[in-house]
Amino acid sequence: MLDLSSLFHTTVDGNSCLREALDLTPAQRSVISDARVEVRNCLRAGIPRVLRERGYTKDVPEPRFFTQGSWAYKTINAPAQPPQQADLDDGCYLPLSFVSETKRPSIAARVFFNAAKEALAPLADRMGWELTEKPTCIRMVIAEHAHIDVPLYAIPDEEFTSLAKATMEHHALDSIAEAAIKAERDAWSALPKDKVLLAHGVDDWVASDPRPIKAWFLNEVEEKGEQFQRVVRYLKAFRDWHWPTKGPSSILLMAAAAPLFEKRERRDDLALLDVVSALPDRLRDGVSNPVESSESFTARLGKDGVEEAAKAFEALEVALRGSIDASNAAQACSWLRKEFGSRFPDEPDRVKVSSVKATILATAPRQARVSLLAGRRLDEAGAGQRSD
Repeated sequence: MLDLSSLFHTTVDGNSCLREALDLTPAQRSVISDARVEVRNCLRAGIPRVLRERGYTKDVPEPRFFTQGSWAYKTINAPAQPPQQADLDDGCYLPLSFVSETKRPSIAARVFFNAAKEALAPLADRMGWELTEKPTCIRMVIAEHAHIDVPLYAIPDEEFTSLAKATMEHHALDSIAEAAIKAERDAWSALPKDKVLLAHGVDDWVASDPRPIKAWFLNEVEEKGEQFQRVVRYLKAFRDWHWPTKGPSSILLMAAAAPLFEKRERRDDLALLDVVSALPDRLRDGVSNPVESSESFTARLGKDGVEEAAKAFEALEVALRGSIDASNAAQACSWLRKEFGSRFPDEPDRVKVSSVKATILATAPRQARVSLLAGRRLDEAGAGQRSD
């Protein structure tokens, strides 16, 4: 059997690996980080200015921000192919009491959207960036390889007041519920007063607090370790190579993979195999938001999309299992480069041969390892008795 793990992840300087190839370059990260500062500063000053110009006489609070999504919890990958772009989600927050001063929620959502776009327009013109709008956010395309999405939220006043910027950053999240709740009529009385609301271009406002799922993910990483984080990135890398656009969402892959993952000592290849071998059935059974079971992530993908994804991951399992079981390292590298693209190293000389014993110790659950050791002791004891 082959040990391909060093081609997925290594800490040896000078050796390439898939995980490293997925990273944004320092220059790319700098472009995105600098653009986030520019966007925040523009909105922080621009939204109050635009609203005052439109007749809001009450003091307009400066919005607060936190970065959410894959950038915030280190699962962001560089784009695999056009038209993919690295995505930084940076939530923009105003207090609910201020937003709800407008009598009709639909008008308030539109005012918030328009104020943000008008505030950002001079920056887009000056930097040569493209400013667009989606139902769930304002988008600023800052480079060929990256864009910044700004979802707009109304947050209960006590949380707006008490939640400092540093805390907001800590609780950043990756999920936006596009239709968690919809007003029955265009009146604030139909919306919850104690929830974070997302301004939505179609549904006006939907309940969408992006903090609980981030807390869930951080807990998963704390319990399972950084290997789980890397496996999520490998799944996303496979998705990006096989779907130039669309495909299963990152949050769906994270939620589907979490209960399937088990730590494998120094064997990212086996940890990934564990997940992809069970992933097709899990997708077909349906995957829900781990912190809100009524929200189905697979429903967003649709029946045909789920089946397409399940079959793709079945093919990945065949390729990965065949590569691990192969006797030819060059062939294994060739198979995996078809699944992950040229970012997977073609370096068969770095592939190790793993003994059955080593593979069992790396792959078996803890209890199985205990049983293996116990069996060894029994064998040793039996040998001792026979020698008397």
